[in-house]
Amino acid sequence: MKGRIEEALKTLPEAISDYLSPIVLADDFDATLSAEHFTQLLTLSGYSDAELRIALLPLAAAFAYVPISNFYVGAIVRGLSGRIYFGANMEFSGAQLGQTIHAEQAGISHAWTKGEEGIKDLTVNHTPCGHCRQFMNELTTADSLQIQLPARDSQSLQHYLPESFGPKDLGIESALMAKIDNGQHCDVDEAIVQHALSALNRSHAPYTHNLSGVALQTRSGRYYTGAYAENAAFNPSLPPLQVALVLVRMGGEEFTAIEHAALVEMAQGTISHLACTQSTLEAINPDIDLAYLALD
Repeated sequence: MKGRIEEALKTLPEAISDYLSPIVLADDFDATLSAEHFTQLLTLSGYSDAELRIALLPLAAAFAYVPISNFYVGAIVRGLSGRIYFGANMEFSGAQLGQTIHAEQAGISHAWTKGEEGIKDLTVNHTPCGHCRQFMNELTTADSLQIQLPARDSQSLQHYLPESFGPKDLGIESALMAKIDNGQHCDVDEAIVQHALSALNRSHAPYTHNLSGVALQTRSGRYYTGAYAENAAFNPSLPPLQVALVLVRMGGEEFTAIEHAALVEMAQGTISHLACTQSTLEAINPDIDLAYLALD
């Protein structure tokens, strides 16, 4: 991955590349840039805000994992805090295509997992597909969200998704990325299960009520968590495993480094993530052990 980041840096103007190199090549780089970093880059480059976000897309795309399509997509997501989050598309050989993560979903779930409660804008190097437009329509900031594409003016999400269907059409007032604590507890003390439970308590599942969370542990000993992100249109929902996998990739680790996993969900939910979590982990590495807990 670091080699692809180095190649992406070569596409940037020298002033930007020189400033970013020690940041993005550091071992602890977490695929985000602070608002202060972004402001400094605006000054150094002389670019407009939109031009700079577009220029950064190759860096985001360097995090893509695309063994099936070899089609690299990057996304730049700006949270309400002003912080910049990278996103990239991810595919899994041997798993069904529905397990794919789109760059927009990756960037948004990255920002959400790191505490953002909404996003201001999203920049992507290819037009968002209908799946992603619907995914974004679930967000707290869906009505104000701006989408920026190369060589185009910024447009609202509603420009790309007119006459949209969303949570309110199903009588749901809650939105994805809203700060929430679902208040669930369990008696299992195992650390990885507790990390998965913490993710469950951040999850958004107003349609099936299957609050759920996943935790992954890599050889480094680090934990990565993912909360379920449900969608009014059902199919664009992002399972908790996928959110956790995004964080692994954005943390600079390879999927092959995953050794342990845990899924915690509700016993009374109208769906279950167990089968798809098992099959996707099996496709990544059959030796990953999975702990499972269904809460009453």
